[in-house]
Amino acid sequence: MDWRYFAQQMASMARDLLAEHTLDSTLEQITGSTVELVDGCDAAGILVLRGDRVSSLAPTDQLVNDSDRLQERLREGPCFDAARPDRAERVFRIPDFTEHAERWPSFVPQCRELGVGSMMGFLLYTREEELGALNVYSRKPGMFTEDSETAGWLLASHAAVAFSSARTDEQLQEAIATRHLIGEAMGILMGRHHLTEDQAFDLLRTHSQRSNTKLREVARRVRDTGTLKE
Repeated sequence: MDWRYFAQQMASMARDLLAEHTLDSTLEQITGSTVELVDGCDAAGILVLRGDRVSSLAPTDQLVNDSDRLQERLREGPCFDAARPDRAERVFRIPDFTEHAERWPSFVPQCRELGVGSMMGFLLYTREEELGALNVYSRKPGMFTEDSETAGWLLASHAAVAFSSARTDEQLQEAIATRHLIGEAMGILMGRHHLTEDQAFDLLRTHSQRSNTKLREVARRVRDTGTLKE
């Protein structure tokens, strides 16, 4: 492992991540860099666990999607475990899928049939409702060394900060868009019904509560149709 090159690439990735403008592009940068920087890595992706449902984000290969679906169906696997908050371990590695597996006995032989030779999973981030892990795959057995694991862990820890920042920025942009949408709807109601700002907002909020519809969706309906009615 050329750690000098690795450090240079990590620094370059940090600059690139700061330049990304969307969550999707940030995740794609993370998984793409994982394939490039972790020795032996053929594919990478981010598994997100919401309750019992698994989502595959920014996979670099179909192999990632297939493995995530398998882990979801079996409820076992290194990345599935890494994404759970009740596990003390934060890094998981299966060095050789051709060997007998005492751990994850259902997952390993079935994942081997997908063409996986070795695999690692790293905790990427934790939240109250969403948990994720960075998946690292090789099609050949025995490809991941201690250096590979260290590199993957450093990359996952570094990327988690950018991931969190991108999510925060996305949420901020959504909040701004929602506020603008509500403002447009209020303006329409004020002009049509001769209401004050407070009265227009109360009308939107009351309709949202009575119809059990998000305020944002009520405002969008008013903007698009000019009325509160469905």
